Amino acid sequence: MPRIDEYESEVLTAYDKGELKSIATKAELAKFKAAARATAIKDRRVNIRLSSGDLNDIQVKALEEGVPYQTLIASVLHKYVTGRLRESQEAKHSQGETAKRRPTRRSSGPRA
Repeated sequence: MPRIDEYESEVLTAYDKGELKSIATKAELAKFKAAARATAIKDRRVNIRLSSGDLNDIQVKALEEGVPYQTLIASVLHKYVTGRLRESQEAKHSQGETAKRRPTRRSSGPRA
């Protein structure tokens, strides 16, 4: 469990005492519930191949987060496609350096 700072401790104490009250309107709560339901619906199956190392790293991260690894993968993909997960400037820079040294691979479209 990660360590919490003094402010977080105060918030948890206030929550435990029932001192915190929601300020969300009924309309906002309904919107959040609908979004959560839509996000939680898993109606399609996908099979992907990963390197053993990547899968092991994902499983470790999932254990650290306390979620199943497939849930973590789905969450990361969802955040990416909804624009809430973006590459850091540092990652873009290092990929740019790698791309300069490595020839680009041409794609003929999606692979099965």
